[in-house]
Amino acid sequence: MKRKKRILIAPLDWGIGHATRCVPIINQLIKNDFEVIIAADGRPLHLLANEFEKLEIIRLPGYNIKYPKFIPMSISMILQSPKILLAIRKEYQLLKKIIVDYNIDGVISDNRFGLYNKKIPCVFITHQLEIQSPFMKKKIKEINYNYINKYNACWVVDNKKNDLAGELSHPDVLPNNVKYIGVQSRFKKKQVNKKYDFLGLVSGPEPQRTIFEKGLINALAKRKEKSILLSGKPEKEKNKQIGNLTIYSHLNSNELNTVILESEIIICRPGYSSLMDLQKLEKKAFLIPTPGQTEQEYLAERLFKSKVCYMQKQSDFDFDLAIKEIEKFKGFKKNQSEKINWNDLFSLF
Repeated sequence: MKRKKRILIAPLDWGIGHATRCVPIINQLIKNDFEVIIAADGRPLHLLANEFEKLEIIRLPGYNIKYPKFIPMSISMILQSPKILLAIRKEYQLLKKIIVDYNIDGVISDNRFGLYNKKIPCVFITHQLEIQSPFMKKKIKEINYNYINKYNACWVVDNKKNDLAGELSHPDVLPNNVKYIGVQSRFKKKQVNKKYDFLGLVSGPEPQRTIFEKGLINALAKRKEKSILLSGKPEKEKNKQIGNLTIYSHLNSNELNTVILESEIIICRPGYSSLMDLQKLEKKAFLIPTPGQTEQEYLAERLFKSKVCYMQKQSDFDFDLAIKEIEKFKGFKKNQSEKINWNDLFSLF
């Protein structure tokens, strides 16, 4: 009997968005008769372990990036760059051992820069070809492309034409190994009855994750409308009720899919994976970018200007104002997704 090819899939550990957008790709790999092994750390590891209980999982240390409370994110990233470069070198060396120990035939890395190897096909997943930065943008792009070009292919999670990420995924000059694989979401549109007025989705790295969570709880717990909040902690099982606000630490994909559809307005960070989910489910959203995270600020402002989603800065958070203003925005509408040939993509392996 012919052995199934073993594919290692490894998401970055900045929040859980990189892990959630790997879910449909993992499902496609399984559907196409590959054996999938997951390599992750922190909350992405817990999330994928909950989603795929039967799959083998390796703990692969993440980059452990810290988000600042006071200094701009761009400066913080420069200060943390030695730690990031060290983590990239470490994962590059660790991959060599993993390939031998687990008999790996191919690698899919979601924004982890060191998971390439000349002996087997390796894919880099991203939506950020044009990284937003207030300075050194050209140099950052050069470094980004240098790593991307070490991989056999770069899969861009966006449509080639009806794009969601704007210039992030459609720069003037592309790396030489790019393939657009469409907007990827683990969710499906289905008919449900409305149950909640507001749904708060908390995500992202600390300390901003907790700051965001506390702000939403404070705003939603005071209101008469029925609300639900997901705190984005798949490693915990803790639920509670505060007035008309229900708080869950985590829901699996099917449960969250239903809850989003049951909710009138979604309040969340404009992380790209969250936006892909909202577009797939055609929802109305109130976006609050993580302070100093240029990618989220760019995406939120782009959607605000096109009258798709209302946004506020975290420092200007005013929920009463948001409820009034959001009526002027159309929300996500059905977008014609480009058909993806997974057999063609997976032929690399």
